[in-house]
Amino acid sequence: MINIKPSAAIRKNYNEISRLCRQSKAPVYLTKNGEGDLVVMDLETFARRESMLKLREQLVASEEDRQAGNPGHTVEDVAVMMRKAIKEAGNG
Repeated sequence: MINIKPSAAIRKNYNEISRLCRQSKAPVYLTKNGEGDLVVMDLETFARRESMLKLREQLVASEEDRQAGNPGHTVEDVAVMMRKAIKEAGNG
């Protein structure tokens, strides 16, 4: 569901928009003079979206490396690296 409100609503109904963002876990689009102006969302949703974008960027970079013929890591390589990192973290 897309939530669209006029920009004046943020001044008049901040608490309502805040509640809507938290409950829906979706952004609220604010318009000004009938045109898109701002997007408002709660911090948890924003942080989740930022994490997903960062992960997607990493996946795209990995896929580009793979397509360019750059060697990757085997599952065994990753398991060894993870065990080493866990061991180092435990001794740190």
